[in-house]
Amino acid sequence: MKKMMTYYRLSKEELLKVIFPTKEQIRNAYISVLVVVTVVTLFLSLVDLILSASISSIIG
Repeated sequence: MKKMMTYYRLSKEELLKVIFPTKEQIRNAYISVLVVVTVVTLFLSLVDLILSASISSIIG
């Protein structure tokens, strides 16, 4: 039982050391991820369009 109490106490102490992000930090990270994903998607779409057009002109 003593081990369990020690484990619980140490876990609580470690949890108090955790710094949780603020709402503003979460919002900024969300916007950053959204922008990066959008840019990468547009880039890959452009590459796909160019490669598709070049392959089509070679084949047909």
